[in-house]
Amino acid sequence: MRIISGSLKSRRITAPKNLPVRPTTDRAKEGLFNILQHQITFPEIRALDLFCGTGNISFELASRGCKDLTCIDISYPCIHFVKQTATALQLEGFNVRKANVFSFLTAKQAPYDLIFADPPYHLRGLENLPDLIFEHHLLAEGGLFILEHPPQHTFVSHPRHVEQRVYGLVNFSFFA
Repeated sequence: MRIISGSLKSRRITAPKNLPVRPTTDRAKEGLFNILQHQITFPEIRALDLFCGTGNISFELASRGCKDLTCIDISYPCIHFVKQTATALQLEGFNVRKANVFSFLTAKQAPYDLIFADPPYHLRGLENLPDLIFEHHLLAEGGLFILEHPPQHTFVSHPRHVEQRVYGLVNFSFFA
């Protein structure tokens, strides 16, 4: 993985090959952050990275100045790698938790300005993520929820869906 911009620009992070992940491609991540850089003041937001995997999105957010970041994943090897890398990069405000995402979402949380979710594409219940986010008031007013998903899922009829972007086989649905 490569960090695209910010204080850690061009830094390469190599995750162990045995992690159970499918990291967002550099092309898709670059497209996503080209959109976000015009909508978000990164140092001022509270961000949540669900199914964080290698921390690819979180490290990009931190590089761009996000100082209040929570990463959630159920895989201990993923959590260990993200914690270890965040420490090595001397990142502050990086809260990494091992948890079931669905349980985490139903627990009482303060709202986030940006929520990114990159669940396994075969995950049962993937289609319920937008409703869980909004039913539990996890998105702050004016906030943005981005769901990465495979092409066979569509969210355009969801009442909070505002946009969809496609980068090859990677789809990002935006909700507000």
